[in-house]
Amino acid sequence: MCQWFAPTSLRITFETEGKGSFNTEDIESLVVKNRAGDVVSLNLPTKFVLISNHQIYADWWYAWCLIYSIGTQEVHRYIYITLKKSLQWIPIVGWMTDAFKGMQLYGFIFLARSWASDRSQLASHLSALGKRAEEEDKPFCFLLYPEGTLVSPNTRPISKKFADKEGITDLNNLLLPRSTGLYYSLRSLAPRVPNLKLIDLTVVYPGIPPMGYGQDYYTLRSIFMDGVPPPVIHIHLKMFDVATGVPIGDLTSNTHISYESSRQDAEIFEEKKAFDVWLRELWQEKDDLITKFLQTGSFRLDGMYPVDLPVKLRRKREILDAFCFFLPAGVGYMWGMIRQ
Repeated sequence: MCQWFAPTSLRITFETEGKGSFNTEDIESLVVKNRAGDVVSLNLPTKFVLISNHQIYADWWYAWCLIYSIGTQEVHRYIYITLKKSLQWIPIVGWMTDAFKGMQLYGFIFLARSWASDRSQLASHLSALGKRAEEEDKPFCFLLYPEGTLVSPNTRPISKKFADKEGITDLNNLLLPRSTGLYYSLRSLAPRVPNLKLIDLTVVYPGIPPMGYGQDYYTLRSIFMDGVPPPVIHIHLKMFDVATGVPIGDLTSNTHISYESSRQDAEIFEEKKAFDVWLRELWQEKDDLITKFLQTGSFRLDGMYPVDLPVKLRRKREILDAFCFFLPAGVGYMWGMIRQ
């Protein structure tokens, strides 16, 4: 889709100073080049949870493009996301409401947006997926946007109101992250995927001014139908080892789903409080980094040059793979026409 209708590239920089940083040797081993010296892939781990800030509806598409570039194990085929339970029978979100159970073919996790009912559903589903990935030695990627929604004129006041209520500092370019889903996701996965990583992306699209809203500049229609994609997507990357670098509490007894539901509220509160602080600090660093980008036009740090990664298929035979996601929607559309 991008290669044909909305050509662009990913400009990757790596954290080299603070939390989640890479050293020079790490970066050199991660960046894979062909004989001509062009970057063709990133040798990142293949079992990870990916989080990012959320500005436009196409964020998930460009995240998929980044995941597509990871290694040689086709990580992009093993992506899992959460969706509203009401969308369970819709092939493509917001397109049609009839006929075909498209999303159920792709391992999506449907939630009712009520934590009382979603907690066990999320934990059991992720635990099973993580266990299977580890046993079968297959890639695993769980994609999550902790802000929960786009930054917009409607969501900005909600974030500010929450910050005032909690007595914490609101952000300038982002919404305050919601920690609950990510916290329990990591706790469910970490015991079953020993080398699980948390990859954090800070994404900026050029041409959006300070305090501007990305969806006012780049919509799905403008990108894929009007042919006005972002000329380049700037992505700053951090990576954490979940077992040692993320405060998700004691996992020594967390080998069964029932353990989480049996823990005392006071114990959970104290552990999650530490994670809340950690995630807010991460988002504050992200906010500061975006402010710096808006001032300088780059994420470049310490003389490190960015890595430009073209958004294109590696092999022509993957054309059908690229469109296979939309096949259920096509079948659903045809079935809906037949029923009319």
